[in-house]
Parts: sequence; C-alpha cells; structure tokens
Amino acid sequence: MSKRDYYEVLGVSKTASADEIKKAYRKLAKKYHPDVSKEKDAEEKFKEVQEAYEVLSDQQKRSQYDQFGHSAPGGGFGQGGFGQGGFGDFDFGDIFSSFFGGGSRQRSSRNAPRKGSDIRRVMNIDFMDSVTGKTEKISVPIYDECHVCHGSGAKSKNDVKTCSRCHGSGTVTVEQQTIFGRTRTQTTCPNCDGTGKEIKNKCPNCHGEGVERITKTVEVKVPAGIDNDQHIRLTGYGNKGLNGGPNGDLYILIRVKPSDIFMRQGDDIVIEQPITFSQAALGDEIKVPTVYGDVLLKIPAGTQSETKFRLRGKGMTNVRTKVKGDQHVIVKVATPRKLSEEAKKLFVSLSKLEEKPVASKNFWQKFKSNFSK
Repeated sequence: MSKRDYYEVLGVSKTASADEIKKAYRKLAKKYHPDVSKEKDAEEKFKEVQEAYEVLSDQQKRSQYDQFGHSAPGGGFGQGGFGQGGFGDFDFGDIFSSFFGGGSRQRSSRNAPRKGSDIRRVMNIDFMDSVTGKTEKISVPIYDECHVCHGSGAKSKNDVKTCSRCHGSGTVTVEQQTIFGRTRTQTTCPNCDGTGKEIKNKCPNCHGEGVERITKTVEVKVPAGIDNDQHIRLTGYGNKGLNGGPNGDLYILIRVKPSDIFMRQGDDIVIEQPITFSQAALGDEIKVPTVYGDVLLKIPAGTQSETKFRLRGKGMTNVRTKVKGDQHVIVKVATPRKLSEEAKKLFVSLSKLEEKPVASKNFWQKFKSNFSK
C-alpha cells in the first residue's frame, strides 16, 4: 500500500510553518494516542502521524522529502518510524502535557517572581494586656535585599551577563539516544543554575546571593481580646522575595500568661467570689473585681453557695466583632476555720434558733438503696 503524503497526514499545506506543523501534530497525537483513543485503527494512525512529524519537523529531512518524496535517497522515510524500533524525535513531555495539561507544557522558571519565606515568632503577654491590647516593638532577624548590590548579587552592573549557554532562558534542551530512540528533555541550565544570568564578580557583601541577614525592629499591635495561641499576621514583614516577588509574612504566636483571679471561657470571664454566712443569709452589696475595675454586686438574702451571677459586658472583647462578653461571678459561702469566743456564742445562739434542714423522702430512699445492693 502506498504511503499517504505527510502533509496530508498532518492536515497542513506544504508551505506550513514549523509552529503550524507542531500544532497539528500535537492535536492529532492527542486524538489517536492508543492509551486514550477509542478508534479501532488509532494505533496505526498514531504511527502515521508520528512518522510524518519526524520528517517534517526536521528541516533537512523535510527539504529532501519535498524534493524526492518517500523515495528520498538515504532518507529511509517510513523505515524506522513508530513500528520499527524507535520513537524518533518524539517529545513525551509535549504529548503528555496535551493529555493532562490542556495543550502546552508549563515550566517553572527560577526567573519567575517568588514570594519570600514566612517568619514565625512567639510573644508572651500578661493577661491584662490581652484584655486591653497593647503595642510593642520587637526585633526580628530577616533576610532582606543586600544594601550593597541591591539584590543583583554582582559587584557592579557590568559584572552581570546573560548566560552564554541558555541565553537567558534558564533552561537547556538535552537530547539523548535511548532504547526508545532519540528523546529531548528540558532541564535547568547547569551554567547559571536556572537564573539566566552569569555573574563575573560577586558582591563582596552578600557573596552573590542578593540578600543579607539583618535585624529589623517591627511594631506589633496586639488587639484587645486576643486569646492564647492566636496568631497576628504582619503582611510583607517576612524574608525578601525573589525576582521582584513580594516579601513573606511575619506570624506572631501569642502566649497569654494566666491570671490568678480571672479565668477566660471564650469571650466570657469567670471568677469565684467568697462571701460569709451572714452575707448569704441576710443579703448584701459587695465589691467584685472585673478586668475593667471593681463594680458593686447585689447578693440577695438566702443566696446559696455556687450561685452564679452575670455582669453583662464585663467580659473580653471579641477580636472580630468587637462585642464584649460577660463576666460570671460564682459565689462561695466561706466557712470560718477559727472563731473568736464572741463569734462562738453567737453561732451557738443561732443554732438554737435556726431550723435544721430535713432530708427529703427521696434522699432517704436513695441512701437506703446504696446499702441494699
């Protein structure tokens, strides 16, 4: 069977440019690849497409083909294609990027702008500082742009040259002969390490790195209501970005020292307030501490121990909504450990007058059941 014209196989004209030929090849290779195509003769068509591209993508082979066709002397067109032991000039990266990447291979470059790395620090604050907020200056060691070379890494502007091997692209194409035929892969340029530039004389301060380690003083504003283990993010206060990329960020982890009086529960504050027997029985107005100062709290007559009272708006400020929580006061009736003689007489007199608490019927039933088990 006579072979089809290679231009016809790829669906391009004889005057098609190299880019047009490559574009047509990628489209057809994707369509007929045996791993993805469901057509019965996909493998044969794929071989035909690959063979046509191998010839037309090579300027010398294409010239011979244009002059002599399939019978070009020494050309051997069609003799070693896909089915005869080699993949020729087949670029696996191109075809697989067509399957999985949408048509063109995306390669990262060291010349692309990159954000600098983030920095993390811990700040210890007192409990009251978490209530009211504070502003504090801290020293942070960071990598910033070299003040001598201004990030170029060179001693002078004349010491920076375009890489002679990759011509500034940062990548080079390497051809290898493998058991599958000749393959081409793209890799980082070994001369410039992917930067696209060669530095003749490096900066004496940063030794070609373009950055130097310095200590910066940073003002940290701690918001009112911040809680233990929360972070403060300072955008752009991290290490220097590369190739014009933005600086990293500074994250401050807040550690709040516990209070001896106040206990935080979310945006609320809880305290335990001792009161005497007489205050619990007769009622009283007592002074209670809050994080905003002392306030008066009315204790009703007959208050029991563990009774909880709420002081609205005396809690912590919510960092996001700025709404204050409440303070809960749990009263504890304190039993005196030592009594004066006069106090003893008063308690004896009181014991004769007061009514003794009587256990309920349910209490005795539960009490007896514990012994009957």
